[in-house]
Amino acid sequence: MQEIEIKLEKALLVGVIHGDVDEAATIEHLDELELLAETAGAKVVGQITQRLKKLNPQFLVGKGKADQIVGQAKELDAQLIIFDDDLSPAQAKNFMNLSEDLKVIDRSALILDIFRQHAKSREAKTQVELAHLGYLLPRLTRQWTHLERQIGGIGTRSGMGETQIEIDRRLIRTRISKLKKELEKIDQERTVQSKGRQTYFRTALVGYTNAGKSTIMNALSGADVFVQDQLFATLDTTIRQVEVNDSQQILLSDTVGFVRKLPHDLVASFRSTLKEVVDADLLLVVLDASSPHVSDHFKTINNVLDEIDAGEKRSLIVLNKIDLVEDIKILNQLKQAFPEAVMISALDKLRLDELLKSVESIMNEDFQTVDVDIPFTNGKIISEIQNDMDVLDREYYDEGVRMTIKGPSSKIQQILSQLA
Repeated sequence: MQEIEIKLEKALLVGVIHGDVDEAATIEHLDELELLAETAGAKVVGQITQRLKKLNPQFLVGKGKADQIVGQAKELDAQLIIFDDDLSPAQAKNFMNLSEDLKVIDRSALILDIFRQHAKSREAKTQVELAHLGYLLPRLTRQWTHLERQIGGIGTRSGMGETQIEIDRRLIRTRISKLKKELEKIDQERTVQSKGRQTYFRTALVGYTNAGKSTIMNALSGADVFVQDQLFATLDTTIRQVEVNDSQQILLSDTVGFVRKLPHDLVASFRSTLKEVVDADLLLVVLDASSPHVSDHFKTINNVLDEIDAGEKRSLIVLNKIDLVEDIKILNQLKQAFPEAVMISALDKLRLDELLKSVESIMNEDFQTVDVDIPFTNGKIISEIQNDMDVLDREYYDEGVRMTIKGPSSKIQQILSQLA
């Protein structure tokens, strides 16, 4: 059988050294941009950096450098130029006019393209389309004839009804309004589903994309969550019950991964998915211990958590992939940088018991033990306690039962208010 050869788009990457971002950081960002480009289906054929004291409002870089970038892209036979920094609508337009048949996109457009490829559920597809249209809206005018040359591929991928060359802004705004209503409906459904989970201690995995969150989920729960060594392999939240010990369980959720410079429209549209993070009792902040950029990743995670109002949540740092760290000096540096962290290898199922003990310890801090007298006429409360809480002692008398119960403080208070 003859193999079909898939021709990858060739891409030239462009980074700007400006302000607080030095040359080393710019190169690191471009390396990550290369991973993103490869995830989207591109083959990176070169990188260009430009040091700037002031950003150029016309091309981001200077006009001479813009000409050089376009010329180098043509020499390398690239079809695509990707900027690591966001281009304004005017800058994107000017570059497209300058580059003739080359496509010019920025990091946000690239990430949106990856999300479009990976969106599988109704919720994920709705969220990504909303983010994409929010990004696209200010970049569409009838003067943008260069859009006629964008016939698909990375940054311009079709599939969600937005591929007309001259999209009327009114139609886009109508579509955005409809998508927001659809997400509100999905969010209401999620809230109803969430009510049944309030009796559990809820824990959410959060972290940089490809840090191994889904592997941890599989290792702890025995679930079969899709795992692939690729950025943003999964976009949908998965929730599984995990046994912490013989008598205690948690609900563990695996959420979409973060990445630096995550488009604001994307974070905004994924708020309903990230609600599992906001509602969690504990966040497991997963870091890739083998990455040389682990501290930078930690800052990015905290920035996104702040953006979704989850920055003050109780958290436990989990340094995953320690099996890939061979240098003892690096391990010691990680211990110094993150003294409270739990080090594990989810892939090798190494030290997972330490992780569960740490979670159990935090759970017990939030748990209460109380004595309650419940009349037999309150059978519903007795059933609720037996299903959702630990009954440490039980003593029957004529009218009812006296129980010593242990459970989450919120649930204990709910029981006590029903008995008041």
